[in-house]
Amino acid sequence: MSLSLRTTFALVSALVICLLTGVLSTVIGKKTTRQVEESIGISLSQVAYQMADKLDHFMWSRAGEIDVLSELISNREAPGPGDANELRSLLEQLKKSFPSYTWVAFIDPEGKVTASTDGILTGTNIASRPVFTEGKKGRFIGDVHEALLLAKLLPNPSGEPLQFVDISTPVYNKQGQLTGVLAAHLSWEWSREVEATLLQPLKDKMKQLEVLIVSKKENTVLLGPKESLYRPLDTAGIRQAQAGGNGWLTETYPDGHTYLSGYAYGNGYLDYPGLGWSVLVREPADVAFTSVRELKTYITTAGIILSLVFAVLAAFLAGWVVRPLQKITRSADRLRKGESASFPAFTFIREIRILSDSLRNLVDNLTKTEHALDQMSDLALHDKLTGLPNRIALDAYLEQAMRQAKENGTTLTFLYLDLDGFKKVNDSLGHLFGDKLLQQTALRLTQGMSTDSIITRVGGDEFVIVLPTGASAPDPAAIRLAGSILERMNEPFLVDHQALRIGCSIGAAVWPLHHEDPIETMRLADQALYMSKRSGKNRMTFSPDSRENA
Repeated sequence: MSLSLRTTFALVSALVICLLTGVLSTVIGKKTTRQVEESIGISLSQVAYQMADKLDHFMWSRAGEIDVLSELISNREAPGPGDANELRSLLEQLKKSFPSYTWVAFIDPEGKVTASTDGILTGTNIASRPVFTEGKKGRFIGDVHEALLLAKLLPNPSGEPLQFVDISTPVYNKQGQLTGVLAAHLSWEWSREVEATLLQPLKDKMKQLEVLIVSKKENTVLLGPKESLYRPLDTAGIRQAQAGGNGWLTETYPDGHTYLSGYAYGNGYLDYPGLGWSVLVREPADVAFTSVRELKTYITTAGIILSLVFAVLAAFLAGWVVRPLQKITRSADRLRKGESASFPAFTFIREIRILSDSLRNLVDNLTKTEHALDQMSDLALHDKLTGLPNRIALDAYLEQAMRQAKENGTTLTFLYLDLDGFKKVNDSLGHLFGDKLLQQTALRLTQGMSTDSIITRVGGDEFVIVLPTGASAPDPAAIRLAGSILERMNEPFLVDHQALRIGCSIGAAVWPLHHEDPIETMRLADQALYMSKRSGKNRMTFSPDSRENA
């Protein structure tokens, strides 16, 4: 059966447009899927790393507080009649200052609780409990567990099993004799507060994020979805995290669902060795790739609609319009092959002109869509609040900057900044006010920055500046820049017609003089920042390896 020219023309036109749409949809879909997967994966791995770091930093801080309190007790005079009451007062003050402590006690060398917060277990012998037996040997930090004795004595409105982390340390008198053990239970609920703090900025873009903390012992889930709690979990992400890795992957979990997961390993902080917790931050794969599916559906639908329109128009353009239509088809074929081509314009036939213009508009719209995707990728490199580059942009910058520095025989100086007094402003005046203050801070920090350096916001009120410097450390340019930043940060801010002052503490380290790994160099700068904090704030401190401070 032969078809009329009009029918053949209509069918061919529709087929060409559908084919063009399919090719563009496939190419753009594959490219977008990879970009979205990589962008989200890197974000998840960064959140996992920050979660692991904050967990270790929290435990290091609590262990340090117990050490300080043990020193205070050690320096006291020999026990007197009212010593237990005074000791209990010290313990109560620690619990009041840090609500994460649910129970703090002093235990005599025989295992009897002589003083405790709220009087819980006072007079009870707990000589067989690990918090005492291990605490006599030295500083002890136990993994998450259920406290058999305390679970019945502490308030529990939720009715769920109470979970704790133990910290204990021996106490010696001035003659070096063991006088007892200082022990504490930390409520595991603080981990959920850390989780909420990290996930809050991502809730708008990633609505089904989940954080899992997995113990090194039997891979037990300590924090995560209710159905997974306190059950063993074995995934490729956990194994890679326990091997010391920090990255992301797409894998299927035992529940049968596929997730895009970021992973990191808690390997301790400073003198705190860590408990070997693995952190997973995951999002369902079907949720993560929703935007890609919508884009492909949009392209396909648009192509189908346009194909139908062109088929109807083509039914009226038979015979003598074949030649211009062939020109259009050849252009479409070249475009389908990835070659540069444009559709010819025809003005002497109205229908052909409409067809030609519509094809050009289709290509323009698809091109604009691809440009929009490129813009989305650019947004993924910048902090949403301040507009500064984020950690992803920093990684890209370091890759190029380190290569250039190696060629020139120069260095990179890392300046780690933290605002002094920002938390007080944020808590007293509100997060919206704090956000405006962060935006003004970002503007001030960018003043005087050279084009070959970068300033990034790495979280909260923390910023990292990386600038090329000379072959020795500390570099005068870095010191001048730090001094300039301190001066600008000490000038009053005007936010919502309200003037206020904050400060800024800075830590610095130099790559590769202090460490050949840029991540470790930044960590050294972070440590130097805490030295600035402890030294009175509002100053800049180089990593101790440089032997010079400012």
